[in-house]
Amino acid sequence: MDAKGSVTTIQDWLSGRAADAALGPAASRVVEILATQPHLASYASTADLAERASVNVATVVRTSRLLGFSGWPELRLELRSRYLSSLSASQVLAEHDGVAGNPASDAIRRDIENLETLARTVDLDAIRAVATAIHQARWTVVLGSGTFAAPGVQLVHAGTTMGLDMLLERHFGTHLANTVNRLGAGDCLVTVNLWWLPKQVLEAARIARERGATTCTITDLRSSPLVDASDLVIVVPSEGVIGFPSLTPAVAAVHAVLAELGRLGGARVRKAMERSDAVWQRMGLFGS
Repeated sequence: MDAKGSVTTIQDWLSGRAADAALGPAASRVVEILATQPHLASYASTADLAERASVNVATVVRTSRLLGFSGWPELRLELRSRYLSSLSASQVLAEHDGVAGNPASDAIRRDIENLETLARTVDLDAIRAVATAIHQARWTVVLGSGTFAAPGVQLVHAGTTMGLDMLLERHFGTHLANTVNRLGAGDCLVTVNLWWLPKQVLEAARIARERGATTCTITDLRSSPLVDASDLVIVVPSEGVIGFPSLTPAVAAVHAVLAELGRLGGARVRKAMERSDAVWQRMGLFGS
């Protein structure tokens, strides 16, 4: 995270995006609102942003595309994730303070909205490509720090049940270094990271890619440094109602990857799952 405040960070990011775009006066007004009022813009509808910038809705859509996005929903997702990632946990909590009248139901509604956003903005080709990379890999390592390892637990547990050679790496320091050192051509590294980015996660991805492994990332920031270190990227929303991101969209993305793995594996996956089921029964893991 940049040491500067969120507005300055977003201004720098937008300036870099706008530098390669031919923005007219109307589009420049839209970018100015995004840069100077990121909180407002990250929650605004297309019509709200158009009104604030004194332009029409078509100009907002056109500006989003000039900045490299498919439309305003995709740009708003990136802007919101970038804005929230510039805040500390206590600042994110303050962001929602007083808004959630019923925190439990508000959290569920937020996740419903997150999943609706994911359905509109997710790159299905990226989902399929990540699944293909895992399917073709000799060995796949899945890496996540703290709670961000949770989607990785789902991916690795189901993947190994489907007969794939996968490892969930929860350790850091020299243990992680040794794991990364084993990665090479024909292997795959999947990182799951939202909000702030641990340095060791980033370096692990960089090293794995340098060694020839296919690197995949599930992130809430299209502009994350992890994106530059990754061959394949799945971008998900992550906004929660307390001081931490929601993992629900990341878990849904993993579910989609697993569905593709099932399709790619076909009969091999079915046989692997039958073998797993036989071992579970023999070990008396479930039932009487």
